[in-house]
Amino acid sequence: MALKAAVGPSPSELETEAARLADKGLAGLGYRDEELERAARLTWRINRLKKEKRAVIPAHVYQRPEILLGVADFIGDSYKLAKLGAASDAKCIIFCGVRFMAETAKILSPDKEVLLPAPEAGCSLSESISAADVRALKKRHPGAPVAVYINTTAAVKAECDVVVTSANAPKILRKLFAEHPKVIFAPDAMMGRNLAKDLGKKIGEELVIWDGTCLVHDNFDAASVEFYRKMYPGVRILAHFECTPALTSVVDYIGGTGDMMKWVDDHDASSYMLITECGLGDLARARFPDKAFVPMCRLCPHMKAATLERVLSALESPSASRRVEVPASVAARALRPIERMFEMSEDRSAA
Repeated sequence: MALKAAVGPSPSELETEAARLADKGLAGLGYRDEELERAARLTWRINRLKKEKRAVIPAHVYQRPEILLGVADFIGDSYKLAKLGAASDAKCIIFCGVRFMAETAKILSPDKEVLLPAPEAGCSLSESISAADVRALKKRHPGAPVAVYINTTAAVKAECDVVVTSANAPKILRKLFAEHPKVIFAPDAMMGRNLAKDLGKKIGEELVIWDGTCLVHDNFDAASVEFYRKMYPGVRILAHFECTPALTSVVDYIGGTGDMMKWVDDHDASSYMLITECGLGDLARARFPDKAFVPMCRLCPHMKAATLERVLSALESPSASRRVEVPASVAARALRPIERMFEMSEDRSAA
């Protein structure tokens, strides 16, 4: 029997969809008419299939603009996406991000199907540490609570006491230090050093850190900041918490992706530079078309592995390779430190 041809948009529907994408910000990002039409054919089908299959698409801010502006239901950092995905009443989550994020979504939504359009999308940070490494750290530092960055596998989260994000790590670690003389933080060494400076703690004695790094943020050059300040007088420079302490010490603001976007929204400047993965800059340019942005970013190959074609394929014919599963025993143990993150970061009764 012949396969049924995929339903596509009519000429008028295609024109309307292309215009929607242009208005959402793709035109301002340099998408030409033929590129808008190509994207529109795919976004039209994806958004139609989402409704038919009761699927939802969370997308990290580092994803491609056509995903963020064309098909994403939620846009944000790992923390925001984890919460919104769990609160959704969808049957299926098509997670546009990397594997550890999809694992977190599965832990919080065990009854939902979670699909990763780019199953090979990993993370240099999550791959820098294993569950066995965390157990060894705990053995070397008995009694010290373990806080792990959300950029870790489910197996690593299952071994820790609390999960943190770049936005809530200072607050959560302050609470841990209020009760413990020593805290273990893993796996991001750069963020660990920034936290030690922010909290006034001695590395190794009070804050034990792991030697993992992000392949994007580890390579920004602090020396170039002075050059850009001379080239763009009045520029305000924002850097992600995963950047080196040498760089974060010479910028105007450090924080997570959500914090950086809020800072831009709350401040007026001649121009802004967002030192992080390029996706945040694309999103900022679309969200704040009247503000000027100076490019200084790097692409993450893992984040850019998802495409509209792969999202559509995941919706049309979900395969085992894209289906994200977390063993029940691991998920149960990982859930508690994730829930503790929500509790500790949102409890406003304490500092």
